[in-house]
Amino acid sequence: MESKKEVIIIGGGVIGLACAHYLLEQGASVRIIERDGIGDGASHGNCGLLYFSDLIPLCAPGAVSHEIYRALCGTSPLYIKPTLDFTLFTWLLKFAARCRPRTMLRTATQKNEILHYSIGLFEQLLALPDLGCDFERTGILTICNDPKNLNNLKGKNDFLKPFGIGYTPLDRDQLLELEPALKPSIAGGWHSTFDWHLRPDMLMTAWRQNLTRRGLIIEEHAKLLDFEISGNTITHANTVQGKFAADTFILATGAWAPRTAKQLGLHLPVQPGKGYSITMERPGICPGMPCFLYEKNMVVTPWTSGYRLGGTMEFSGYSTTLNTRRLSKLINGATQYLKDPTGHPVIEEWAGLRPMTYDDMPIIDRSPVQENLIIATGHGMLGLTLATGTGKIVADMVYDKTPDINIGPFGLDRF
Repeated sequence: MESKKEVIIIGGGVIGLACAHYLLEQGASVRIIERDGIGDGASHGNCGLLYFSDLIPLCAPGAVSHEIYRALCGTSPLYIKPTLDFTLFTWLLKFAARCRPRTMLRTATQKNEILHYSIGLFEQLLALPDLGCDFERTGILTICNDPKNLNNLKGKNDFLKPFGIGYTPLDRDQLLELEPALKPSIAGGWHSTFDWHLRPDMLMTAWRQNLTRRGLIIEEHAKLLDFEISGNTITHANTVQGKFAADTFILATGAWAPRTAKQLGLHLPVQPGKGYSITMERPGICPGMPCFLYEKNMVVTPWTSGYRLGGTMEFSGYSTTLNTRRLSKLINGATQYLKDPTGHPVIEEWAGLRPMTYDDMPIIDRSPVQENLIIATGHGMLGLTLATGTGKIVADMVYDKTPDINIGPFGLDRF
């Protein structure tokens, strides 16, 4: 019989837990090493969307000029801190270079496969009896205040239809009938029934408990110091909590992955994109489903147990310091669309770092330097949505199985 594989996952976010889930299913012995607490990063404070229809990459045609215009008007959710960081400057130039129609179609086609793969795996995962997380399949509403933007949504819908993902257009009256929490001043919108939502912090808590019952070992507050390497193989991970050995190592540290990879002679073109959220009790007039507020590029997510406003994209390095001006933009944005935009009390104000690649595609690949290292990062704003697909792919790679989908587009050689 083949000996039991010993696997260490560096990173205890949703990608790390997903990798552990599918490795345990295949019989591996799994340990997660996490610098903070399980799920403390971007997996905690995101808006909880399982956004399976989000095929169009951020690097779409017109994205750069559109955001420059909005930045000049003071309405952009994007903020880039003035800096002499050459790495960020290069990343932004490569992002801009990819904002072309042909590139958008190719990226959407490649994303479509892993998004569909993740749907089926989420169906199985969320059917488990002990993973209660306020999961619902109500879909997502995209709301416009400006009638001109309804035409933009029509163009997006026309692009998505060949992929079997069509949105339902709604005029103002239809939208208000479906969602009475909206202000009568809204222009209209679209309803995507293809997407789901859940409460991410509840998922992380329940999933952790499920995995530890199945044998997962967790080392929290175990900041990684370095690796011990023999030839082209990692033998140990040295942390502030001690030294840990394994046969295979998985790098799933999200936005921090480039810093860890640098120790191993690897360059990962991942930039930390800061997002913000505010979690509250449900307001008196609460939406019945998540709402994407188009002009503000922000999300309103209602759950049975609470309510969250989230969004913005800030490139300001690795700081997670809360910027009160960015938080106030979330409140002000929601106020323009909702009758009752805030709940009381406020439970949490949060900022976290998303791992952004300039082509808006994840990195799922073996290290070209260390033969027993697998990298799983760069999921951008779709970390939760792509977690199951990524976890299953990584587990298959550990066991030298051919993944169920083509993972070539997620390789490091594309950079």
